[in-house]
Amino acid sequence: MPPEKRTPINKGPVARKPAAKKTVTRKSTSGRKKKAVLSVQLKLVIAGLLLILLSPFYYGYVLQGFVATWSWVRDWGQDPNYRTYESFNIRIPKKYTVHGIDVSYYQGKINWQKVKEMKEDEVSIRFAFIKATEGLMLVDPYFQRNWREAPKAGIICGAYHFFRPKKDGKTQAKFFLQVVNIEKGDLPPVVDIESLDGVSPLKMRAELSDFLNYIEMKTKVRPIVYTGLKFYDDYLAGYFDDYPLWIAHYYQPKLRMDKSRWKFWQHSDKAKINGIGHVVDFNAFNGDSLALDRLLVH
Repeated sequence: MPPEKRTPINKGPVARKPAAKKTVTRKSTSGRKKKAVLSVQLKLVIAGLLLILLSPFYYGYVLQGFVATWSWVRDWGQDPNYRTYESFNIRIPKKYTVHGIDVSYYQGKINWQKVKEMKEDEVSIRFAFIKATEGLMLVDPYFQRNWREAPKAGIICGAYHFFRPKKDGKTQAKFFLQVVNIEKGDLPPVVDIESLDGVSPLKMRAELSDFLNYIEMKTKVRPIVYTGLKFYDDYLAGYFDDYPLWIAHYYQPKLRMDKSRWKFWQHSDKAKINGIGHVVDFNAFNGDSLALDRLLVH
């Protein structure tokens, strides 16, 4: 074959074109490597953050910060009328001057003289509500002792009945008065209503009304109704407004209810009281000493 015909067949220059493609391929690989390096670095950063977050030292640091913040809020919070009383181990609303407790068998044998002598600044125990009965048959095993010993120590007392809506209200009232002898100088009797016990609100209110009417008829004293704030809002509001209210609403600087509508506020269930071996409910009276005296049985 002649040489001039062989030259076109020689595709040497064409063979160099793939080399350019190889160069592009190397650049693409280099980009992927950079992305891979960045991905590894990002993963390392994330892993490092996770290690910090999961570290007990980190949580210890956060906890210390939380405790420090809570201490500041507790002692230097925005509401100056709600402060911690170390001896009682609770926060107490400062604007109330008459304070008291309520007790049952749960507190065991109480040294009432020590209760009376306890005081921090202007706070001391002036009154006590004492559980007497529950339902149709249960008498609190410490009632008689508490009812006898607390007045001896100079503490004003009132007795309460734990109400069971499934039971006949009038019969419960008779049972309560068989156990409790209400005398001059006592706080009015109390009915403690906290749950529906499986009955309808209508049925509960009917039995409760029978209880209250019978107690008032026999003692000539209008009873106090004790309940939690939510239970009152859900089931009692607008039905028993003529009765003095004792409302449970815990760990707040203010009771979220019109002040003209309640007499007693159970604001804590964790107070420590001298002479009592278990934590105790703590209460504030909505008024001064003269107002408390006017509320007593005469």
